[in-house]
Amino acid sequence: MKRKSVFIIALMLLSFVLSACGGYQFKATTSYDIEDFNVVNHRGEEVSLATFEGKPWLAMFIFTNCTTICSPMTYNMTEIEKILVERGMEDYNIVAFSVDPAVDTPEVLTNYLSRYPGVQDESKWHLLTGYSQEWIEQYAYKNFKSLVKMPTAGDQVLHANTFYLVDPTGVAVKNYSGYSEQEDGVSYETIAIDMETVHANSQK
Repeated sequence: MKRKSVFIIALMLLSFVLSACGGYQFKATTSYDIEDFNVVNHRGEEVSLATFEGKPWLAMFIFTNCTTICSPMTYNMTEIEKILVERGMEDYNIVAFSVDPAVDTPEVLTNYLSRYPGVQDESKWHLLTGYSQEWIEQYAYKNFKSLVKMPTAGDQVLHANTFYLVDPTGVAVKNYSGYSEQEDGVSYETIAIDMETVHANSQK
């Protein structure tokens, strides 16, 4: 009995050591090839899929007139970025597709982002616009399997509260809750580590 207990403790210690030495294994849960796009960001710069080539990026769908989940989602992105910076990661991008492009001009999006003092490196952020409502609804569904829909009444666009991790080759490999009312909240640390791991794997 004593020998068995010692063996179990030894296994637990080995597991701990492997974890501490980088034994974490990222597991992709999706495999969505992201199609190219030609849009503009909140700085008025032209942006395409090639802009993010070679770096992982975290995507979301938001709009500036949103009265519910968009603000918390954007805040959560800033918290993830803080962890990335603390861990010394430099190769990443944060991408937000506006689901209300008629309203969300580059100037409006710039003003929106300025309300978040937690942004660590504004150059890593790309709030996208410069396309039609029809385009973003189709693009979100086809590439991210995500619903975006302008209602027939009112201005609150329907969209998911999801964060999408896209690897350096342009494949969406995992998604996460970007908004949660639960006590455990959004998994900031897990998302940051996944981004770091995906980037490290791409360098091998």
